[in-house]
Amino acid sequence: MDVATSLFLVQDAILNGAIYSLVGVSLVLIFAVTRVIFIAQGEFVAFSTLTFAALEAGKVPKAGGLLILLGMMAYIASLIRERSSLTKTRVFVLVLADVFVPILIVCLAAFLAPLQLGFVVEALLTFLLIVPMGPYIYRVVFEPLAEASVLVLLIASFGVHLALTGLGLGFFGPEGANTSSLVTRSFTVGELTITGQSLVVVGTTVALFIAFAGVFGRTLFGKALRACASNRLGARLVGIPTGVAGQITFGLAALLGCVCGILIGPILTVYYDSGFMIGLKGFVAAIIGALGSYVVTAAAALVVALVEAFSSFYVSAYKEIVVFTLLVPVLLWRSLRSPHMVGRS
Repeated sequence: MDVATSLFLVQDAILNGAIYSLVGVSLVLIFAVTRVIFIAQGEFVAFSTLTFAALEAGKVPKAGGLLILLGMMAYIASLIRERSSLTKTRVFVLVLADVFVPILIVCLAAFLAPLQLGFVVEALLTFLLIVPMGPYIYRVVFEPLAEASVLVLLIASFGVHLALTGLGLGFFGPEGANTSSLVTRSFTVGELTITGQSLVVVGTTVALFIAFAGVFGRTLFGKALRACASNRLGARLVGIPTGVAGQITFGLAALLGCVCGILIGPILTVYYDSGFMIGLKGFVAAIIGALGSYVVTAAAALVVALVEAFSSFYVSAYKEIVVFTLLVPVLLWRSLRSPHMVGRS
């Protein structure tokens, strides 16, 4: 392998590592606040790419139907869960938030999509269509199971993944899609050609990490979410609504997934089920970070991407196996360091 090839593989790894780090951090965030290992995080990424591609082509995005469906399910779930304490005001709020708002967003997207108003408007419409799906999913599936064990929540998470994959096929179809590059210029540094798109991906990832560090470290909102992560019962006792915290967390995860979907659109062709593999690689990084450290997860995502890039060059047919094999030594090490093993020794 020559130097130029090595530099190209490193650049590709940095690009993919930025995406995997955002997915991994989303998984850590959800687990920290709700104890849910959210297998379906990758679906937010895939659905966002497909939605943005439709808007870019001037077509009405089919994600609108999925948003309305999830909103209706959240409305029905809330009616059932709160049936003994419902008031007219509460029913009106639920209708407004779960039925009227999704329909309004879909109508807005249907009106603006044929106009092809450019990247900013299309990205905002993608956010409006995808981000609310996160809180709706939490309310339908995970809020009723908030006190269940991690195993039960994991099983429910697999169920959500399978359901979203099937719904994705029904709403988006089997065709793949990609989008045009946000920046078409490229730069040459020695033997390495750096694309403008790669700079956008890495720059956006760094900016999001800085923003999240500021929010969670310096704002009351971030400290409330951290309180839910460290002690859910204690947070509830001091007046922090843990149910709302869960909805916000899933909304933030959907937002990060949406950003990833827009960023990877120019890089690869995305299908309705492409999010599963992206989510799994982010999951590997999150596991290496013990589902608790954002910094370690981000660093592990870069390692995962480097291993993937170089294994695709040497053993392309087995690159996925090599990537997932990274979990074996990590899990073995954590097992040997667990209190049970230490006590036996």
